[in-house]
Amino acid sequence: MSPIILLRDRRARELAYQVVCVVAVAICGWYLLQNALGNLAQQDIATGFDYLGREAGFIISETPIAYEPSHSYGRAVLVGLLNTVKVSLLAIMLGTIIGTLVGIARLSSNPLLSRLMLVYVEALRNVPLLLYLFLWYAAIIFTLPPVKQAIALLPGVYVSNSGLVVPAVVWNSGFWVLAVAVGAGLAAAFAWQATVKRRRIATGNAAPVWPIALVLLVAPVVVAAMLFNISAQLDWPELGRFRLTGGAHLKPEFVALLLGLTLGASATVAEIVRSGILAIGKGQREAAHALGLADSLTMRLVILPQALRIIVPPLTNVYVTTFKNSSLAIAIGYPDLVMISNNIMNQTGQAIEPIALFMLVYLFLSLATSLLMNWYNAHVALKGR
Repeated sequence: MSPIILLRDRRARELAYQVVCVVAVAICGWYLLQNALGNLAQQDIATGFDYLGREAGFIISETPIAYEPSHSYGRAVLVGLLNTVKVSLLAIMLGTIIGTLVGIARLSSNPLLSRLMLVYVEALRNVPLLLYLFLWYAAIIFTLPPVKQAIALLPGVYVSNSGLVVPAVVWNSGFWVLAVAVGAGLAAAFAWQATVKRRRIATGNAAPVWPIALVLLVAPVVVAAMLFNISAQLDWPELGRFRLTGGAHLKPEFVALLLGLTLGASATVAEIVRSGILAIGKGQREAAHALGLADSLTMRLVILPQALRIIVPPLTNVYVTTFKNSSLAIAIGYPDLVMISNNIMNQTGQAIEPIALFMLVYLFLSLATSLLMNWYNAHVALKGR
């Protein structure tokens, strides 16, 4: 077939245009990369990722895994990644719970409650998150008392200008065995629930769910405790004359960042939940009331399950944004991925590789979150029969 005939085919032309665009972008990228490498070579700046194996030599204030300054840059990057994921996941979970409650309260018939929730949402959504991070961090540092005068919020829970101290579980042995047992129990319980649901849809016969699901959940843990040595103890904080001992210490930077991310996400989640509930026709609520369901049961069993199909897609954007907003942690000194990468750049003189590395990490986190939420969205979507 001649090129002239191919160009008359619309699909062939579209494919050719895309190929030309991809080639042009690849050539531009290659040129910019070679130009950057040439300039770096002229300034005697090393390139490549060999620096990840060299000794880091700096201290990280918060480390979820064992880390010493003698460890490598690669391990320092891993610590920053784990810190980012830890605070982001906690903010997503807490923000979803708080946002759902606020979104439901926004629709309350109580005018005082609904207007207070409106103020909550508007105040958090219309002020930059960075300013709130500064506010929470300053509030912790400058308004809370010193450690020796720590405030006891609950038994074993103390707050001061050095952060939050809570009881901690110290595992002597068997942590991973117990974790696997709990995971196996959860998987078995959910599998039984799904089986009962499929059987009820297919035959109309309802089998008991929770008694058997509870047994399936607890049985692996009991078996693991009988077969393996699982030992743990509770480390209870104690307030001494000058300092707090024991427990888990959540530093001010972590608390301020978690508070900022959680409240910021909750305000957006609240509006998403509110709009999802309003999208459900009033007839659904009236039908539930006609069946004798109370308002709380109507919301939990009728309205929210249907609204979930509307709520889930925009929630994906909230979760992805929360991961990306965690990079603002550098402003208050929390050792996340960006802050540790910045330290590495200052020490090694290499900027392109650390920036490219944490860009790839954020890209992976965003894509993984999107894939998980898309899977869940497809799972709860209405399916034709």
